[in-house]
Amino acid sequence: MKMRWVFWLAAAVIGYSYLGYPAWLWLRSRWSPRPVRRGSGEPSVSAVMVVRNEEAAIAHKLENLLTLDYPREKLEVVVVSDGSSDGTAAILGEFERDPQVRTVMKAESQGKAAGLNDGIQAARGEVLFFTDVRQQIERGALRFLVENFGDPDVGAASGELMLGDPASGETGKGMGLYWRIEKKVRDLESASGSVVGATGAIYCARRELVDPLPEGTILDDVLLPMQVVRRGARVIFDSRARAWDSPNLGGSREFSRKVRTLSGNYQLLQLAPWLLSSKNAIRFEFVSHKLSRLAVPFALLGLLVASMFLRQPFYRVALVAQLGFYLLSLAAWGEIKLGPLSRLADAARTFVVLNSAALVAFVNFVTGRKAVWVR
Repeated sequence: MKMRWVFWLAAAVIGYSYLGYPAWLWLRSRWSPRPVRRGSGEPSVSAVMVVRNEEAAIAHKLENLLTLDYPREKLEVVVVSDGSSDGTAAILGEFERDPQVRTVMKAESQGKAAGLNDGIQAARGEVLFFTDVRQQIERGALRFLVENFGDPDVGAASGELMLGDPASGETGKGMGLYWRIEKKVRDLESASGSVVGATGAIYCARRELVDPLPEGTILDDVLLPMQVVRRGARVIFDSRARAWDSPNLGGSREFSRKVRTLSGNYQLLQLAPWLLSSKNAIRFEFVSHKLSRLAVPFALLGLLVASMFLRQPFYRVALVAQLGFYLLSLAAWGEIKLGPLSRLADAARTFVVLNSAALVAFVNFVTGRKAVWVR
């Protein structure tokens, strides 16, 4: 009897995280939609970016930002060099001849959160535009984001990160498939309320709603938007504003990035305990979107173990299905060609990798091991 309870409780956690919560958002967006009243104003904007040892990418990124479809006199670019030891400083020195570009040079690395605080302090725009060095922003993206501030209820606007190549389109494999599902959840959250966090590569916020980040913050693109929500404003998702990134950063690098992101979810509970209090207007969404995903790896283990002990035919079928799913992930990991099953195998591998990263993040949390900001 106990194992049956374990099985169904685990199934409920997994089902709610990936199906139940999105279904509830879909229903809410239908019965209580909150469309954004966009405007055509052109407030002053400061693009803020923190870099470290990015000599290979920084020039291309700055050229990208300086050619965005926005009035030059109303757009400044503030770049914080976080203790770069390569040629980044020299390249920034060349670009600083442009009156649109301002730099903050830090002799020692203090982490991304400290760099963002320095950049925000140096920025002069009414709207802050946050981005990262690797991704390329589409020319009209900034203007699309700024249009959302025509609605006085909007305090931050997040764009969409596309994994793939602009010429051939977005990938539907691996992390690309996961990211497309994640974007749909954000779109549904935005349609009737606020998004839990933003896309770190492309989002804007009203300057007056932005508070300094605690030292060592990992998920600045979650905590900063949640601070905006705490101030009574909405955080919305605008799929018209797009940035492009590579869908494949390498297996070990992608895994490390996911571990760091998921470790950041645990860190948020320490840095901002108010996220679980009534001070957080979207507490239910925060728990459902961010925290329930942290419980899924343990639910998967519980589901597998319970299936092994339960003898009824239904649970036998469930056990075979789980084992088959994990075998598919191993096949994808070994790059074994499975014909029509290859797409499912790739999705299985992504699912297993993400939940393995969540387990590592949990170990980091309980052991006190910190996830540091890396390139």
